[in-house]
Amino acid sequence: MKLSTKTRYGTRILIELALQIDQGAIQVSKISAKQKIPVKYLEQILRSLNQAGIVKSVRGPKGGHLLAKDPKGIYLGQIVRLLEGQTDLVECVSSPEKCEMSADCLVRNAWYDATSVLYEKLDGISIADLIQSSGKNNLAACPSL
Repeated sequence: MKLSTKTRYGTRILIELALQIDQGAIQVSKISAKQKIPVKYLEQILRSLNQAGIVKSVRGPKGGHLLAKDPKGIYLGQIVRLLEGQTDLVECVSSPEKCEMSADCLVRNAWYDATSVLYEKLDGISIADLIQSSGKNNLAACPSL
């Protein structure tokens, strides 16, 4: 499974907001500059995170964005499911009717198990865990997020 740029950027946005949690609302321009995410794409991702109740927007001159939830309650599995859409390794896991061989497929259960293990792991890693385990300075600059 290859994660999209949207998911990687979304994770970086949430980490940035968590790192700045005591600063109040953070402006899009600051997040964009610090994380090197184009403003238009950043706004699109923030809209999805906002609709999901993970981030909230504050209007006005001191406006911006902040976490709507504690970083301990925001999990990577949740972010991946939200921003990736299709969350199974192969389509037949969740939609067996889309494959005429799914009833007799010898590999389908293995794909199901692998998907379950992946999300079990991701559902156990919070934004707070990432910050705690990696150290604040190193985490903000991590290009793989």
